[in-house]
Amino acid sequence: MENTPLRHAQWIWHEGNPHTAPTSQHELVYFRRTFHAPALPVRLVIYVSADSRYRLCFNGDPVAVGPCKGDGRTHYYETVDLSDRVKPGPNVLAAKVLHYAVSQPFPRGFGGPASVWRSASGAFLLEGALIDDAGGVIEALHTDEQWRCLMDTSLTFAPERFTLFAGGTELVDGARIPHGWDGLHFDESRWAAAVPFFPIMDPGCTGELSPWQLAPRPIPPLFERLTRFRQVVRGEAAGLLTGDAVPVQPYETFVAELDAGELATGYLQLAVSGGAGAVVRILCSECYEPYSPTPWQRNKGVRDDASNGVLLGEWDVYTVAGCGTPTRPETYEPFLFRTFRYLRLQVEAGSEPLTLHRFDYRDTGYPLQVGASFECSDPTLEPLWRISLNTLQRCMHETYEDCPYYEQLQYTMDTRLQALFTYHVSGDDRLARKALYDFHSSLLPSGMLQSRYPNAHPQVIPGFALHWVMMLADHYRHYGDLSLVRRYRPTVDAVLDWFDRRLTPEGLVGPAPDAYWSYVDWVHQWSETAGAPSCYRTKPLTVYNLMYAASLLDAASLLEASGRGETGAEYRQRAAAISASVQQHCWSPERGLFADGPGADAFSQHQQVWAVLAETVTGDEARALMERTLTEAGLAQASYSFSFFLFRALEKAGMYDRAFSLWETWRKMADLHLTTWTEDPVGQRSDCHAWGAVPLYEFPALILGVQPVEPGYARIRVAPQPGPLTWARGTVMTPRGPVHVDWRIDDQGKLCLNVNAPAGMAVEA
Repeated sequence: MENTPLRHAQWIWHEGNPHTAPTSQHELVYFRRTFHAPALPVRLVIYVSADSRYRLCFNGDPVAVGPCKGDGRTHYYETVDLSDRVKPGPNVLAAKVLHYAVSQPFPRGFGGPASVWRSASGAFLLEGALIDDAGGVIEALHTDEQWRCLMDTSLTFAPERFTLFAGGTELVDGARIPHGWDGLHFDESRWAAAVPFFPIMDPGCTGELSPWQLAPRPIPPLFERLTRFRQVVRGEAAGLLTGDAVPVQPYETFVAELDAGELATGYLQLAVSGGAGAVVRILCSECYEPYSPTPWQRNKGVRDDASNGVLLGEWDVYTVAGCGTPTRPETYEPFLFRTFRYLRLQVEAGSEPLTLHRFDYRDTGYPLQVGASFECSDPTLEPLWRISLNTLQRCMHETYEDCPYYEQLQYTMDTRLQALFTYHVSGDDRLARKALYDFHSSLLPSGMLQSRYPNAHPQVIPGFALHWVMMLADHYRHYGDLSLVRRYRPTVDAVLDWFDRRLTPEGLVGPAPDAYWSYVDWVHQWSETAGAPSCYRTKPLTVYNLMYAASLLDAASLLEASGRGETGAEYRQRAAAISASVQQHCWSPERGLFADGPGADAFSQHQQVWAVLAETVTGDEARALMERTLTEAGLAQASYSFSFFLFRALEKAGMYDRAFSLWETWRKMADLHLTTWTEDPVGQRSDCHAWGAVPLYEFPALILGVQPVEPGYARIRVAPQPGPLTWARGTVMTPRGPVHVDWRIDDQGKLCLNVNAPAGMAVEA
């Protein structure tokens, strides 16, 4: 726990501790605190947190959502400056807090968002005071018994069938909602006094830790932008696009299918008047597709083909109270943001007419400031850049996410790639720094890192821990922050030691424990083993051994740069030993390829790629191996995520010109009218997986050719890889500012290059 400005508030809830609510139930609680401000300049800065999630409003307007996702050892709080919103006279702070029940093992489909940590106790915390010009306290607003609260009885959660980890849809009885609860003129007289039950810190200063070890939010708040749907696909609902009222007559069923234009993440907002007892159903979907009974194995086809497809997903269901008027409509908003490209709105009116006044959403996500750009002579590449940007942005919220629709979980391999993409398009490393800390915080006593974190449902993929080591090396290469390297050296040592302890007599890292998932990639040949080579239970995996060797080399560079040269030399020796063992036991002279494991009669592109990246093979041998990797029939093929490493191996072998034909995979996805990249070619579950946004690295770093020569871009090399292109131009973001590149091939076949770099940045071209 870091030192914080929070000293006076107490954690409050609707009852004392221990709580009596059944542990299997989630709880939603409303809180209010009214106060009067004088007619003079005042300052109001508040610090706010909750267990598990909150939405804070001030005088009826939303002002904060959180807390930023952490875990049981780092619980974040937000800092919100409300000074310019305070009005002379009455004001109100109001929050709704949703506590997710603790259940171990985690009940998939019932447990709420797996990415949200929770303790056994719901809790809300706010510290702040109204301050005058002289710094005097006009009124303290810290959470205590002066706050009023109400336990919600309107909300239950539907079990998740499709998503399992994202949090579930809602079943809401509008007649039980305290409508207007966040406004100034709401009557709170029947609400109970909140119950303070725990101090911020141990008052005796004896080092006894609370469940909420507070730390300031390390990333900026997510943006929220009011957005309307772009078009109606089905139904008579043009008014929903323009803000005009849409009437629904008694006992009529109104159905509309709406298009957001591209896959989006946002808080849905419904406003109605009249219609008591009407049932509103809202289904969010990524695309139109043929009907499938399972969300895990589908053949979706053209994503906007409404004539041959249906919308699949899960329903939020709202029963209308009937308390709304045309001037003050009744509103409903699900607590969590939803992910959708298309949406089905179905209203079943009862005996009263109902009027739909508004149905839109507040678009939300990490405030990524995109400064990069790309254009080239091949017009088919430019849509790949645009789709990649949207995919990355939709997988960035309080963490990087594998997919916003199905899981919203931060996985190490996905995150490593997403961080690299972010560096090149924005130069922003704040979410990446948080991710490095998140995975460091997941360290198990064995030295292994969890593969997705923060997470209420622990999981280990051993290879993903190696990606964390490489992610740290990526960050140092791009930002040159040695203090961060020194901070995480012990965790690097722990991870590499885990692999070292599993060496077999042959000098290879043996099979992982049965409880772990030896995932490598989603490929058709490995469907029955969930993305792991078929020999993973009985043999050392060649690809994991080579990834381990590559991680040792990255770790050696980090340690040497940060003053631990002897350990760095040891890691280089260990990498050489692993490479030698792989050469001896996993190489097939007959095939001229590395097998999936020692003596295995199965081969894939994956270990050939890592043999080059781990420098197990170099020079002409590496080029010959990559040629066979691209042309040999029957090899398990790298999918969208693993293609990044295939590109890197081609680059390392001096064969990057062969990479341009690989973009056909992305062109075919674009031909399906996707607005974000799909998860994999096997299951086709998710339509938004940012590990496929590979153009965001390849186009700036290879086609435009901008890469750091010295850590932190103190010196850069601009070496474009034209391939079949005749010109390209664009901007690459760096921590030192944007680098503008414009090159073309002249009539004599000579590359003409123009580079505009920030002052003080040395450029090699």
